[in-house]
Amino acid sequence: MAGGARRGCGRRGGVILRKRCMRRSGVCALAALVALSAAAGETPLWDTLSDTWGATDALGRRVPTAPEVGPPRPDRFVGIFYFLWLGAHVAGGPHDVTRILGQDPEALGKPSSPLWGPLHAAHHWGESIFGYYLTDDPYVLRAHARMLADAGIDAVIFDVTNQFTYRRQYLALLRVFAEARRDGNRTPQVAFLCPFWDPRRVVDELFRELYEPGIHPELWFRWEGKPLILADPRLIGARAGNDKQDRAVELPAGGTLGQSFAAEAPFDAAGGCFPTWRTTEGAFTLALRRDGPRGAILAERRFENVQDNAWLSLEFDPPLPAGTYYLEMSAGRGKVGWWSHTGDVLPGGQAFAGGAAVPGDRTLALRIADERARRLREFFTFRKPQPDYFQGPTEPDMWSWLEVYPQHVFRNARGEKEQMAVGVAQNAVGGRLGSMSEPGARGRSFRGGATDPAPGAVLRGLNFAEQFERALAEDPRFIFITGWNEWVAGRHAEFSGVRLPVMFVDQFDQEHSRDIEPMRGGHGDNYYYQMVSFVRRFKGARPLPRPSAPATIRIDGGFAQWADVEPEFRDDIGDTAHRDHPGYNDCARYVNRSGRNDIVACKVARDAENLYFYARTRAPLTPAADARWMLLLIDVDCDHRTGWEGYDFLVGRTSTGATTSLERNAGGWAWEPVAAVARVSAGNEVHLAVPRAALGLGGTASFDFKWIDNMPPSGAILDFLTHGDAAPNGRFNYRWRE
Repeated sequence: MAGGARRGCGRRGGVILRKRCMRRSGVCALAALVALSAAAGETPLWDTLSDTWGATDALGRRVPTAPEVGPPRPDRFVGIFYFLWLGAHVAGGPHDVTRILGQDPEALGKPSSPLWGPLHAAHHWGESIFGYYLTDDPYVLRAHARMLADAGIDAVIFDVTNQFTYRRQYLALLRVFAEARRDGNRTPQVAFLCPFWDPRRVVDELFRELYEPGIHPELWFRWEGKPLILADPRLIGARAGNDKQDRAVELPAGGTLGQSFAAEAPFDAAGGCFPTWRTTEGAFTLALRRDGPRGAILAERRFENVQDNAWLSLEFDPPLPAGTYYLEMSAGRGKVGWWSHTGDVLPGGQAFAGGAAVPGDRTLALRIADERARRLREFFTFRKPQPDYFQGPTEPDMWSWLEVYPQHVFRNARGEKEQMAVGVAQNAVGGRLGSMSEPGARGRSFRGGATDPAPGAVLRGLNFAEQFERALAEDPRFIFITGWNEWVAGRHAEFSGVRLPVMFVDQFDQEHSRDIEPMRGGHGDNYYYQMVSFVRRFKGARPLPRPSAPATIRIDGGFAQWADVEPEFRDDIGDTAHRDHPGYNDCARYVNRSGRNDIVACKVARDAENLYFYARTRAPLTPAADARWMLLLIDVDCDHRTGWEGYDFLVGRTSTGATTSLERNAGGWAWEPVAAVARVSAGNEVHLAVPRAALGLGGTASFDFKWIDNMPPSGAILDFLTHGDAAPNGRFNYRWRE
């Protein structure tokens, strides 16, 4: 669980690093990926042009393409919250809340019901399309890499906010993602969201066990030239000072506020926490003096446009030695002040006003000089994570992970719009942090300040759409989506001052959950294609490839005839891997050996009489021994409302010698014969010829198509995500326009 929100200055004060930002963009644009792959000696990128693929979801919503979204914008990036813990904290189960409430709708009032797992035990809100899986299942990880890359996701951001790094799980993911890259496929890169209030141990552990030994550096998501880590840099390394506060003291016009202190060890940063009473135009000068209010100035800096309750600091290189010092705030503009305490809470320190001692102490954060901590701070690009859903940024170089609508824009030290959060749902009740199982929580159907009561609203992603539209309007460089695959939440009896018999904080049921990964039943894959659509609107897309000149292909004339035919439509390599892995708490053994012919490339040619279709697989084709072997689906009118899932014709179910069947859809997964068409296969290639007249296509053809192999005859399109091979993946189609 990423955790709740907290207002005001953090209770564990520290030092903000004022980063010397390098003026370079992140390193996830396609061109940069290709360059990195070449430099690292990786397999050249097998670009599937997935941003040109078409798709229509179960609600009839079309995924936009280049004409609607414009050309690619390589300076825009999308990350998604990703969870590693499935299987790491098992206490029985899987306990599925949706199934439990289906058995007993009154179970929320019965904490002793045997349907519930133990108090604090993880409960699933529903079931993934891949079952109740474990995070280290290679089959699932490979599918995630493929689906997220197809969607245009640049980074998966691991949740390690609960002080666990899940090393075994993230190493499993890195290993699978690296294998996919060795095959030439694209995958997202990785970053970590660390504990909000005390990230020291987690950041040090990640550096020691992953980054310092250089494990899979090609998979590190870089921002401004360095690996990105979401952690408060002022909390890295040993600290000293005072974070106790019970009053905000305003800086008077022309006056000063100060704090004396005794540093017992060398230090390289000193600062405090400064309120602005929610104003944004405030400014002041912070200076460090030797000894006291009249001592020599050792360093000073002007801070402009101060955010409310920001921790701001001076940095020193080289570090200053142990001794007695005085931190002074002066030359204020607007309403600014210094968080303080009325008591004597800092041994050896004293608060000052106008150069005279006054009772109490002010907040103070010293960063003790430490060589390892310095290396850590120089290695990463830090962005401080904001846990609060309501407050917005309190300082530059801060990122959000989840907010209520309308979300804030988070700016970098240069004042640029850098980042925004987009959530599927929020565990917020009114204006406070709440639990997803409380009445009034902002679920998937929350929009315009209320939950849409219409039947089926949960299928439409109204909350998600409202938040993404807001982000598109502001157009930051990076959008952080929450989330992909959290799936579980602990059972509680109390949260944030609220007590109920049974409570779930971050996930509860279908409505009150925020995963985009497709589910079994419910909304299926609706949210996935909704995300694809929004990502394309944000990042743009490449135009459809133009076909080469008409050509006649002799089906008995060999495959060399295809050499000059353009374009080549591509599919991911290696996506027919088999599955054999235990499920959550050994609930099942997930076995799937349906993958056999790994389709990697397809082409289309045409002349006045025929359309010619070609497919190539990674390895030699299996014998054409069943009705599931290398089928071609064609949507001749590009209309999802006609045919089965939009497909009007199916080629290949029945074969005799060098011919196979062309069938027209007869409703559902039912097909009626139209004609026999010529087909030849050899080695790892197959091609066939379909008369234009049989398809009802005249002189100019525009259609969508895809190849599938070894799909169950269920007529369920979600099988395209989990069985055999589909080229392209899932609901996606290749688009051919004459």
